[in-house]
Amino acid sequence: MQLGEALTRALAAHGATEIFGIPGDFALPLFKSFEDSGILPLYTLSHEPAVGFAADASARMRCRPGVAAVTYGAGALNMVNPIAGAYAEKSPVVVISGAPGARERGSGLSLHHQGRTLDSQLHVFAEITCDQAQLTDAATAPRAIARVLANCIRHSQPVYIEVPRDMVSAECGAVAREPEPPLDREALAACADEILARLAAAKSPALMVGVEVRRYALEARVAELARRLQLPVVTSFMGRGLLSDSGAPVLGTYLGAAGAPAVTRVVEESDGLLLLGVILSDTNFGVSEKKIDLRRAIHAFDGRVTLGYHVYPDAPLAALVDALLERLPQPTAAKPAAAPAPAPRRLAQDAQTLEPLDIAVAINDLMAAHGRMPIASDVGDCLFTALDIEHTALVAPGYYATMGFGIPAALGLQAATGQRPLVLVGDGAFQMTGMELGNCQRHGWDPIVIVFNNASWEMLRAFQPESRFNDLGHWNYAALARALGGDGVRVATRRSLAAALAQAVATRGRFQLIEAMLPAGVRSPTLTRFVESVRRLTTPEPATT
Repeated sequence: MQLGEALTRALAAHGATEIFGIPGDFALPLFKSFEDSGILPLYTLSHEPAVGFAADASARMRCRPGVAAVTYGAGALNMVNPIAGAYAEKSPVVVISGAPGARERGSGLSLHHQGRTLDSQLHVFAEITCDQAQLTDAATAPRAIARVLANCIRHSQPVYIEVPRDMVSAECGAVAREPEPPLDREALAACADEILARLAAAKSPALMVGVEVRRYALEARVAELARRLQLPVVTSFMGRGLLSDSGAPVLGTYLGAAGAPAVTRVVEESDGLLLLGVILSDTNFGVSEKKIDLRRAIHAFDGRVTLGYHVYPDAPLAALVDALLERLPQPTAAKPAAAPAPAPRRLAQDAQTLEPLDIAVAINDLMAAHGRMPIASDVGDCLFTALDIEHTALVAPGYYATMGFGIPAALGLQAATGQRPLVLVGDGAFQMTGMELGNCQRHGWDPIVIVFNNASWEMLRAFQPESRFNDLGHWNYAALARALGGDGVRVATRRSLAAALAQAVATRGRFQLIEAMLPAGVRSPTLTRFVESVRRLTTPEPATT
């Protein structure tokens, strides 16, 4: 078969369910191959960053590789930021770039879209992917594709494949999936035994779940592990939404001094904290009320387990969870789990000016009436507001914290799962990727979008209120919706917000945009606490004389 078809079949065999992309001259043969084969649906968007964000969200929701296809140089380099975010947050995205052919490479001319050298793009992506391949030889291409895709899944990180345009139609063999590497069962058994012994000896053990639990499709097994261990269970900030469909009793999301005191106590007072798939980042632990002694914690992440100074280097998370379950009997009597704080509900439908917390309450009321919806959130106060929303599936760049993620992520989410998403996005991030909503009509997507409009980069203003550069113009986002093929409404009171949400959920087939007008300087309670905590922890104490 031809190389283009072999690559597409390999993507499908490794779990990909669609391709997001933007064509270009060096990628035209590749895109024609995608379209002609019909193996995977191809969704084209408007700007390459959105392609990367959509593929990232698809990967997060389905726990399988998402695919982003672009052209050389001007296309691929536009995706550096989304793929860096996917690398930081361990999302398995396959970047496929068209590239100049052999005749063009040997012409002696500098080529359009070329950076410093013809291989500059490869070197850039080598910094933000876990494996790379240039398919310049049809004989070795199947093995290279198999290796790269296996590493994408094994490490749950992006990979990069470059396809010269004269190689797409080259005849090659089928791609055989690589076998799983052997596990050191004795080391894994010793690791599981040591973890259980540590937990049994602890006076206040606790379990925190992080993003790898989702990336490796372990939520059901980790929920069962939590039930057998009978420990308090919390999520990391990045892991918000984990175990939402598992029935596991999640106490809440840890956010240190900015979070719920009951959750903070469970984590920071634990002498046996089991961290499953948790990234040790500032967003997860930077506002801890008191420093967590990681030497007393058990950290399972990135294929290794660290217990104090003791490290098991070959302990993949899925195999570790299975080993722990094998050693834990079914509990004879369920230990009562600590109840999470109830999500705020029953919005007062009056003429009161909107605040971010009102949006969370209105969404909770909506989901109580119509069922839970998956959420795609951008960064900023919209993400902190999401912490007051009922525990539901959530995709957000909680660590890498890039703006512009929310709307294209929602498109990727709906394409991958068929579920209608709810989007939380600030006006600053909407200005970056909001025009991607214009692609909803032709692809059959109908997200509900809530724009937090305070005419400001409000989270930045929270840290530096004196600066005028955080001001944004008063754009009428609701008025844009109809031109883009959707419906839009501007709301400024609790009553009008509740009515707009009810109308949005009842209307299918067109995206619904609700522009929530928020007074300048009004923030969610969680963001307020977060900013105060960061200032307290980072402001140097006055010198004493």
